[in-house]
Amino acid sequence: MPRVRKTPLPASARLWQMVSPGDFIDGYAVESPLSPRDAADIGLSMPGWAAALLRLRNAIMRPFGLKTEVSDTGDGAIFPVTFEDSRELILGADDIHLDFRITVLRHDGRIHMATWVHRHNLLGRIYLTAVMPFHILIVRDSMRRIARHRPTIASSPSAQ
Repeated sequence: MPRVRKTPLPASARLWQMVSPGDFIDGYAVESPLSPRDAADIGLSMPGWAAALLRLRNAIMRPFGLKTEVSDTGDGAIFPVTFEDSRELILGADDIHLDFRITVLRHDGRIHMATWVHRHNLLGRIYLTAVMPFHILIVRDSMRRIARHRPTIASSPSAQ
């Protein structure tokens, strides 16, 4: 199975247009033939333990007025798509404590996933520090699931 590598996001990624000094950005990559959309669908379909953590996060953060809706659309959506082309898919949202985006980029036979966070205030700094250990576990698990997925290639009928 291809190995998950912690690696910088390629310079060609559109996400770099958002990054400012002091922002958080990480990056992971695995060898994969998947498209960014297919990789995101696999990687962001959270296993039970990660979904439970997200529910806990939502219950804790709801009183602070932070976004807690888990869907692709709507004003409160946590993971709406903000950009998509054949090479890159970017999703995420802006909130009162921080802005974040996740990019899934296909580059040189690999799928790269990176998370960018711009903190607005003390709550944003505390939040990022508190979720970081869970973020790393979730992203690494997502990348392992992407690496394990092998598209089925239909075989052509043999000539008679």
